[in-house]
Amino acid sequence: MAVPDVETSLDPAIAARLKRTPDGLVAAIVQEHGTGDVLMLAWMDDEALRRTLTTGRATYWSRSRGEYWVKGATSGHHQYVTRVSLDCDGDALLLTVVQIGAACHTGTHTCFTDDLPVEEK
Repeated sequence: MAVPDVETSLDPAIAARLKRTPDGLVAAIVQEHGTGDVLMLAWMDDEALRRTLTTGRATYWSRSRGEYWVKGATSGHHQYVTRVSLDCDGDALLLTVVQIGAACHTGTHTCFTDDLPVEEK
């Protein structure tokens, strides 16, 4: 589902640094403050990023639902943002969060639970 054309007051200097997908999104990698665990990958547009930066609550664009969602609004598994970093290319964000409850919609602490075999050379 396409991201709506939303007026946003995201700082223009930040917006200028973002390299978005064709549908206007930037990958947001979420890491737990304290443990360093990588919890999940989500998507943000300019408005989701603005909301995250101004509220301290992780806000994403749900591609499946076609709407903004604040992590924990329905599940109670909140993410309180302590830091947001932009990578050197401007095409990914790293959110550091205090995670309350499970991060993954499956109920696990992290979405990255299935290790794949790597052959040693």
